[in-house]
Amino acid sequence: MVDIHASRPLKAHPVYCAAKAGLAMLTRSLARELGPEIRVNGIAPGPVLWPEGDMDEALKREIIGKTALKRQGTPQDIARTALFLAKDAPYLTGQIIAVDGGRSI
Repeated sequence: MVDIHASRPLKAHPVYCAAKAGLAMLTRSLARELGPEIRVNGIAPGPVLWPEGDMDEALKREIIGKTALKRQGTPQDIARTALFLAKDAPYLTGQIIAVDGGRSI
């Protein structure tokens, strides 16, 4: 699981952003190293689950407002993408699919 902050820094979270950027590169590097026997892809969820603890409702609305679809995603959206990658995408490797309601555009 990667996310938007692999390429767009999140203020006050440099270690998290660096880890996600590293994971994005690891996904692509492993796809090159392990192919053709093994495919490696990533999923970059948008606003699906919120961090544990209190998060301001206004901030949640602001984040959702930045998505093209103007709604929060569901865990099922992520699960369907994982199933697609595993079952129906035999020619896909080294890709990171943004399942973020269009937030990354």
